[in-house]
Amino acid sequence: MNNSRRSFIKTAALAGFGALVLPNSLFAYSEGFATDRKVRIGFIGVGLRGREHVKLLAKRNDTEIIAFADPSKSMLSECQKMLKEYNRPAAREFSDGEYDYRNLLKLKNIDAVVIATPWEWHLIQGVEAMRARKIVGMEVSGAIKLQDCWDFVKAYEETKVPIFMMENVCYRRDIMAVLNMVRQGLFGDLVHGRGGYQHDLRGVLFNDGITPYNSGVEFGAKGFSEAKWRTEHYVKRNGELYPTHGLGPVAMAMDINRGNRLTRLSSFSSKSIGLHQYIAEHPKGGENHPNAKVKFNQGDVVTTQIACENGETILLTHDTSLQRPYDLGFRIQGTGGLWQDFGSGGPDQGHIYFEKIMNHSHRWDNSEKWLKEYDHPMWKKYENQATGAGHGGMDFFVMNTFIECIKKNIEFPMDVYDLAAWYSITPLSEESIAKGGQAIDIPDFTRGQYQNRKPVFGMTDEL
Repeated sequence: MNNSRRSFIKTAALAGFGALVLPNSLFAYSEGFATDRKVRIGFIGVGLRGREHVKLLAKRNDTEIIAFADPSKSMLSECQKMLKEYNRPAAREFSDGEYDYRNLLKLKNIDAVVIATPWEWHLIQGVEAMRARKIVGMEVSGAIKLQDCWDFVKAYEETKVPIFMMENVCYRRDIMAVLNMVRQGLFGDLVHGRGGYQHDLRGVLFNDGITPYNSGVEFGAKGFSEAKWRTEHYVKRNGELYPTHGLGPVAMAMDINRGNRLTRLSSFSSKSIGLHQYIAEHPKGGENHPNAKVKFNQGDVVTTQIACENGETILLTHDTSLQRPYDLGFRIQGTGGLWQDFGSGGPDQGHIYFEKIMNHSHRWDNSEKWLKEYDHPMWKKYENQATGAGHGGMDFFVMNTFIECIKKNIEFPMDVYDLAAWYSITPLSEESIAKGGQAIDIPDFTRGQYQNRKPVFGMTDEL
């Protein structure tokens, strides 16, 4: 890329940033957060995922960890040990059954809650937290029913208590660099995007807890951690069960809910044989094991095509029941360029092509040098603090954004309308598959507001 071309693109991008509207106030329901004190946090769900969030917030000097709610005494014990390790006082515990979190929500000395529970609990706990006037950080999933998405929106619009969808893949370093390139015009007008959840989860779906991974063929009552609940979705459902990892980054690049929106989808499912084969061939399983008799409804590979109002298309792939290396399969394609990711998102694990810049060579360039040159300002600012955080540093950015938005009274970059739109893909894909791939309309959860909402995600070096 020649220097004059590079200079032109960067100058144009800076001019564009200056024209954007800054994030709105987070606290539409109050006068704002008292910035002279720490953010006081409660946790609903402190299993393996929730524990990672506890660790990140325990490291910060601007938070107080007030309480944990979880029926598991062992998980609570591990979190209390973590607090002690970071010289934090013990948190109050609410463990008297599945609904004891409601007593946590009654505490007056909690500003916000982080919810990291099984998918079927997200709606009830999220809505009850908002109605208890606790700001919500919500772990990701897909909705159980389409109405759930409307219920999240209704709770927000009635209470004005904000909810932050904690989709960490949006913060992956290579993805943020590509987003930076998109906004600086290198890809021209976007036309197509791809992403997915392509991750061998067989050792997660069937885990007896005896060894850390790939430890057995048990699930449900005999399962450990996610195997206790997640596998049941594969027994009963068939759709794009986990859409936000693949959709989130593409939605940000295409300004979904902020000048653009998702309009309709069509989904198809392959046959389901991978999980049965895993059980039948596992040393602890076999054809005569009871779980080898279970019929899994979830197709091994589910593909979902999505249309956008501004003319772009998106392809999502859910592929978690077969042997495969981890690969979320991102692709950003426009009139000016094309990026394809493979592998786990390292700087050298992708290809990129810009026809005019590369003199019509029709040859891929390794994306590493491009990702380094267009490294997002957020990563440049927080790289050292993100080192060692989960998922290659992405988890740091999720929790940092949550806390900093609260402290600075700035709207969350992934809000209730994003949550509703992204979560809706799951029940809508199930409906489409059940109807033989029929195209299904995706509601506009903003009710027209998307036309005037401005992009927020990644528009500064903080959010």
